[in-house]
Amino acid sequence: MAQPSLSPPVPAWFALRCSLAYAAALGVNGILLPFFPVWLKSLTFDDVEIGLILSLPILLRILAGPLFGFLADRMAERARVLLFSAGLSIATALALTKVEGFWPVLVLFALQGAAFAPFTPVLESITVMGVRRWGFRYGSIRVWGSIGFVVTTLIAGEAVSRLSGTIVPVAAAVAFLFTLGAALIVPRLGRAVSTRANAGGALIPSGSATGGLLPLMIGCTLVQSTHGMYYGFSGIHWQALGFSGSQIGLLWSAGVVAEILFFFLSSVIAKRFSALSLMLFGGGMAVIRWALFVQPLDFLPALLLQCSHAFTFAFLHFGMQQKIVERVHESRESSVQGTYFFYSGLFLAVSTFVSGVLYRHFGQESYYAMSLVAGIGLVICWVTTRLQPQRAGSGGKTSDPS
Repeated sequence: MAQPSLSPPVPAWFALRCSLAYAAALGVNGILLPFFPVWLKSLTFDDVEIGLILSLPILLRILAGPLFGFLADRMAERARVLLFSAGLSIATALALTKVEGFWPVLVLFALQGAAFAPFTPVLESITVMGVRRWGFRYGSIRVWGSIGFVVTTLIAGEAVSRLSGTIVPVAAAVAFLFTLGAALIVPRLGRAVSTRANAGGALIPSGSATGGLLPLMIGCTLVQSTHGMYYGFSGIHWQALGFSGSQIGLLWSAGVVAEILFFFLSSVIAKRFSALSLMLFGGGMAVIRWALFVQPLDFLPALLLQCSHAFTFAFLHFGMQQKIVERVHESRESSVQGTYFFYSGLFLAVSTFVSGVLYRHFGQESYYAMSLVAGIGLVICWVTTRLQPQRAGSGGKTSDPS
């Protein structure tokens, strides 16, 4: 008698539906990251208050992300978590359009952070399940999130230039409506398959819940946390330099365009460089980027420097996702993604809050502290590579999530 297939049939339009979901999810960030601090500044909040408002939601996300990831792994359909997340996010976004005081904004934005926390890690787990089961290319799907970010950033930048920063909460509410649509169309994959190894023969250990990736995860997310000052205060700094809302939108978009180019080329790059090599290079570039960010650059040099975002974020994120595909079974996919986002959120929250304090006292020179933290994360990643040498054939050949 024929043996049953270990993998279910490929869902129709899997890549397209996941791509649209990424575009919607990161489109929200295309509004909130560049322009929400500008809106907060327009409400006359000081730098410490802005740092607190921006960091508290991240702290709540580090609790909500792993919790909902754990629950998603035990649900018959993980996509249900996305519906809950999008619906509650819309409600908090609409409420923010009606308030102005520090405490109401703090509470509502914190609730929004907790509500939206599970959306991206659960979407990542669904996508990586498709990568593992049917050989989809992670980079060619994830790139549409970056494209969505660029499009919404440019549109929001033009709106801020024409209508002022007061439009930001309304724009965010509209963006969250698209995440609800994404939650309705995202592929339904059911429960994880029972096989202990994927089709590519990648190692799937049965011990640690994180597949032995915890030290690397900590080093990676520590480097990524140095973006906290950039997320919180770059828009304010560029506005002080006299850049318009459209120029600020272009500066943010330049970094993400470079990220898009990397994801388009990721399948080629992954065949030539290992995931760990990409992460180490990205960490080194973060050290350099923040040291240069201290300088009061004109628009064109600032635009060129922004292109290094492909290294300081995309290389690290892609490398971490590649290691997860290689080392973690899909039955633990959402839990591991939740753990990754936990450390990412924890370090980013601390970085964002500390950035508010540092920026108040030292201004742009505070980026030297971010350069130092990136160096520490880089060292942790490097030590991990020495303690856990790669298997023969690594370098993108054993399992290609691009």
